[in-house]
Amino acid sequence: MTRLSVNINKIATLRNSRGGKMPSVKDAAINCQLFGAQGITIHPRPDERHITRKDVYELKPLITTEFNIEGYPNEDFLRMVIEVQADQVTLVPDSNDQLTSDHGWDTWKHLGFLKEVIARLQDHGIRTSIFVDPDERMVEGAAEIKTNRIELYTEPYATLYPIDRNKAIEPFVMAAKLAENLGIDVNAGHDLSLENLNFMYHKISNLKEVSIGHALIADALYLGLETTIHKYLDCLK
Repeated sequence: MTRLSVNINKIATLRNSRGGKMPSVKDAAINCQLFGAQGITIHPRPDERHITRKDVYELKPLITTEFNIEGYPNEDFLRMVIEVQADQVTLVPDSNDQLTSDHGWDTWKHLGFLKEVIARLQDHGIRTSIFVDPDERMVEGAAEIKTNRIELYTEPYATLYPIDRNKAIEPFVMAAKLAENLGIDVNAGHDLSLENLNFMYHKISNLKEVSIGHALIADALYLGLETTIHKYLDCLK
């Protein structure tokens, strides 16, 4: 079974563009779970341009499925995710002013740093995941770091998919197989959509979880949130 975790950052972006509390990220989290999502993902950034620190703490008691928090592991972020006891923390190599995640970790270059961070999170009972490109050497580095999971950065797959879907999926299949052989579970995320999700699901047998936000929230503007979540869940069958 591949779980669907809905990233609700875009709900917060819309709210922040006007100020106030509408739309409510809390209601969004509740309803996503009610409609079948098996997890909620957020990515609080230092500038709080979407999810805020306050959101992190207010969302925690509302999550009945899985709370996945993404972010760069600076000290403030680490203290926060440990304090709220996230179910999963996904580490990304983003700079403070980065628009969106656009590459994975160089797991060898940052081996010592990531190994220390992963051990700290695991000591608090938090499952860890590292954002990586579909590069076998980076997957091998993730094994050295002893992370529980990797999250494959899937934007290159989404970009090439309309042109040649078999070529697009090939490096991801290889990376996922290597991860499985090394005892690491596999997540995936970034630019996954109703168009390309089902093909990936059928090609990567050990895919544990997909985290989807931008496309899913965009689809919900036309289809409604409940119908959209059901459609994404159907892609994982």
